[in-house]
Amino acid sequence: MAATSTGAATATANIGSGNVTFRSPRGVSPSGAFFKDAEQHQQQQQASSETLPLVTAATAMGVRGGEEEMTFQHRMKIGFYFALWYFLNVVYNIVNKKLLNVVPAPVTIGTIQLGIGTLYASLLWITGIRAIPKLTPKGKEIVTKVGIYHGSGQLFSIVSLGAGPVSFTHIVKALEPFFSAIVSALVFGTWMKPQVYATLIPVVGGVGYACLKERSFSWLAFGMAMASNISFALRAVVSKQGMNNYIGENMSSVNLFAAVTTASFFLCIPAAIISEKTMLLDLWQKATVGSEAVTTSKELMKTLISSGLVHYLNNEVMYLALSNVHPVTLAVGNTMKRVFIMVASVLVFRNPVSVQAGIGAGIGISGVLLYSLTKQHYEAIEKKEVAEAAAAAASKGRGRGLRRGLGRK
Repeated sequence: MAATSTGAATATANIGSGNVTFRSPRGVSPSGAFFKDAEQHQQQQQASSETLPLVTAATAMGVRGGEEEMTFQHRMKIGFYFALWYFLNVVYNIVNKKLLNVVPAPVTIGTIQLGIGTLYASLLWITGIRAIPKLTPKGKEIVTKVGIYHGSGQLFSIVSLGAGPVSFTHIVKALEPFFSAIVSALVFGTWMKPQVYATLIPVVGGVGYACLKERSFSWLAFGMAMASNISFALRAVVSKQGMNNYIGENMSSVNLFAAVTTASFFLCIPAAIISEKTMLLDLWQKATVGSEAVTTSKELMKTLISSGLVHYLNNEVMYLALSNVHPVTLAVGNTMKRVFIMVASVLVFRNPVSVQAGIGAGIGISGVLLYSLTKQHYEAIEKKEVAEAAAAAASKGRGRGLRRGLGRK
């Protein structure tokens, strides 16, 4: 019989959003997580969030005199993480779109961006700034699986961004929670409450209404955004399925993301070679040499490297943000992030957005927020019921033991 749970994860990542948002980190997606010690394992089993499920959940409370309270410094740190996360997200989407407008080789560019992230992480390990992770055989298997979905989600997303407006891609990507719920139920047998599924109706309806008769509609952009939703949903759920496994030493949230990025890079290389071959070189030369040149090779290289670094740092900062907030805060933050990206892209690229698309996007994004809040509500109820049942069983066991002791006397 299929298990019933309200704990199905979605990715916002993404890794990625997303979800990360690798989402979520669970959010991690954000974030679920893989643990380096028993204490972290226990803490993470109690954690829940709505993006890439790979984030170490930590309490956002400081303890003073036995009372928990949010410190001013901690509030400032969280605010800084969220502001930086939003900023890097907006910058990545804008820089990426400008790069694709000049060099439309999305699969190769996406793979190179993963490679830049891999190089950045490797330098941190080599210099000793971060401890080198040591994966177990089971850990390598899990990271490889997550890497496949993270890499494919990245490539699908960037193809969608290249084929249509940034705002359109993010409207469609608002459907990610819907796919996470479907994957959790049909593939892994993890079902949520009917009330949670009901909140997905405005998500699907809003996105559908926004895309209907949209002047900037592109089947390629739509199809690739939908494919990225599926990949990131699988990434989130597979990550959650492996959360109870010990996968190695020095596996902090940022190190885990680095390991997944590295796996994604090497797994995406064949896709870039097969699908685009030497297209990047031809487009690069056309954009930088001759009468049709629109930029210099130096400037184009700087743009490519910066897009890769911003992509990686965006996800890493997301992990840091998600490790310091409650899942509901994450859900609200991830929803607002998508709004910021769409507004910024419209302002920068001047892409016309119809009133219908705006209304549909508003309904869909509001539905995502409602879904996140409803899901967290029923997760909290379920955890409380489990805790009460465990306490009742323990109390009953103590009562039987006491009666046996009295009987002997």
